[in-house]
Amino acid sequence: MTPNGYMDEIAVVIRRRRRELGIDQETTAQLAGVSRKSVSEIERGKRTVRLDVLMRVVDVLGLRMEIS
Repeated sequence: MTPNGYMDEIAVVIRRRRRELGIDQETTAQLAGVSRKSVSEIERGKRTVRLDVLMRVVDVLGLRMEIS
């Protein structure tokens, strides 16, 4: 897997789930208490997203992250 591979995979899942719920990035950001830019960066697989920000977005979208 590429160094950014995990974030690329997370980006796909987050974007897909947000679209399934029918909400835009701005609404997702407001619900998560983060900036729209942060949501955009997550959905683009940016490596420097803070974990707490990522987890807020994951929670708002009703997703779970596991370490295995």
